[in-house]
Amino acid sequence: MSTLSPKTPGWLDWHPDPSRPAFALPPGTVDTHCHVFGPQAAFPFAPERKYTPCDGGKDDLFALRDHLGVARNVIVQATCHGADNSAMVDAVQASGGRARGIATVRPEVTDAELRRLDAAGVRGVRFTFLRRLADAAPLDALAAVARRIAPLGWHVVLYFESVDLPELERFFSSLPTPLVVDHMGRPDVTEPADGPGFTRFLRFAERNDVWVKVTCPERLSVTGPPALNAEPHPYADVVPFARRAIEEFPDRVLWGTDWPHPNLTAHMPDDGLLADYVPQVAVTAEQRRKLLVDNPMRLYWPGEGA
Repeated sequence: MSTLSPKTPGWLDWHPDPSRPAFALPPGTVDTHCHVFGPQAAFPFAPERKYTPCDGGKDDLFALRDHLGVARNVIVQATCHGADNSAMVDAVQASGGRARGIATVRPEVTDAELRRLDAAGVRGVRFTFLRRLADAAPLDALAAVARRIAPLGWHVVLYFESVDLPELERFFSSLPTPLVVDHMGRPDVTEPADGPGFTRFLRFAERNDVWVKVTCPERLSVTGPPALNAEPHPYADVVPFARRAIEEFPDRVLWGTDWPHPNLTAHMPDDGLLADYVPQVAVTAEQRRKLLVDNPMRLYWPGEGA
């Protein structure tokens, strides 16, 4: 029996007792950005990982789904599992059709493996450009992966810092699939939401087939306040950015929890309060319906009702 690795020092575990949201998520709500970590005893973490998390397996994820009133999940491969998608695929297959997956694949992935992932419920691959999380493959290798997944109808999920967009924008625009950008491209929220940095990102999204996740205010916020202790207006410094994205692209925005919130160092948010954050950024019933139900269903369950 293998010895389990200890958590990274200072690792913050997910909130053990999230509040019940005051905001009733509409029926059919999809959490389009969440992860599973292990459990490590069943699904060992990748040797090349850059952090060792707590366990956060499918049973815990589905318990949170039901607690919040979420109907479906999109489970994004966690970087701590590298390109071994076993834990993510196991969770998707255990969902009874209520989850889709986003995989991490190496450039040498076989066509048979891509077909297997597709049959299991995977609908995209993630390219991560944050060096502290994973070492990205060369751009030409990533472009080759994108060309191979395009016939499956998959998309590419992009995770990058806003400061890197000028360097990467031409490459992103060349990819032959829809693009889904994590966390609004990680804008610098100390700058104005109508400033040049976020405006450049939105114009990139406008010119291309881009969907924007208005996710992770807890990861972007500088001044807070955090989603803890029944705080009614958390992450006020992020709100103008999410509102602008939703206003400009009401049909191409997505929401998610980011549970179990990897690599947070300052605080661990109450997931119930993260649900209550939604009506602060999607201010009309129509915006909320599109953000939470219509858009993710069109992308991940096309042709199915909520």
